[in-house]
Amino acid sequence: MNIALIGATGFVGSKLLHEALTRGHHVTAIVRDAAKLTEKNNLLTVVTGDATKPDQLASLLAGHDIVLSAYNAGWENPNLYNDFLAGSRDVQAATEKAGVPRLLVIGGAGSLEINGQQLVDGPDFPPHIKPGATAARDYFNELKGSSLDWTFFSPAIEMHQGITTGRTGHYRLGTDSPVFNEEGRSILSGEDLAIAVLDEVEKHQFSRRRFTAAY
Repeated sequence: MNIALIGATGFVGSKLLHEALTRGHHVTAIVRDAAKLTEKNNLLTVVTGDATKPDQLASLLAGHDIVLSAYNAGWENPNLYNDFLAGSRDVQAATEKAGVPRLLVIGGAGSLEINGQQLVDGPDFPPHIKPGATAARDYFNELKGSSLDWTFFSPAIEMHQGITTGRTGHYRLGTDSPVFNEEGRSILSGEDLAIAVLDEVEKHQFSRRRFTAAY
C-alpha cells in the first residue's frame, strides 16, 4: 500500500513510520525538516512540505492509497487550539483535492465518553492539555461530515513517552469509550498504538468511525 504520512518526525508519527515500513508498505513522509527524520529504508520517500498549505500538500498526496495524519500543532503552542483546527482542516482539504480516498487521523482521547460525558469536559481533565484535546474533539465532530472514507483514532488516556511496555501486540479495541485494564487504567505504548493503527490501515474495519485501543 502507498501511504502518505504527515507528522513522521513526532513521537506518534515516528512509531507509525517504523511500523508501516516494517510491514512492507511504501511510505511518503511529508515533513517540514527532513534532517529530523532518521529512519532509513528503501520503501521510504521523504519530501519537504507544509501541512498548513493545502494546495502544496495536495500535490504531494496525489497517487497515494491513504493519508495517515499525525499532525500536531505543538503542545507548547500558545495558539494550539486554533492552529490544530486549522492544520487539521488543511490536511483534510488537501486529501480531498488530491483525490486520495481514505484519511486516517490520529486524534486525542478527550472526546472519548464515560457515562455520556466526554473526558475533555470533565472537572479533572488536565488544564495544560485541554486546548489541544478540545481542538481534537471539535475537529472530530467536523470530520463526521466529510465525504472522505475517514477514520479517527483516539489513543488510550495514558499514551506518552513514559510508557515503556514497547511493542507487545496485545491490546483491546474500543469505539467511543476508553478501554480500561483490571487496574482501572487506560494505557498504551506508542509502539502498540502504531500496530493498532496500521492494522486499521490494512483491515479497514472502522470506515467513517472512531476507534480506540488500550491494554
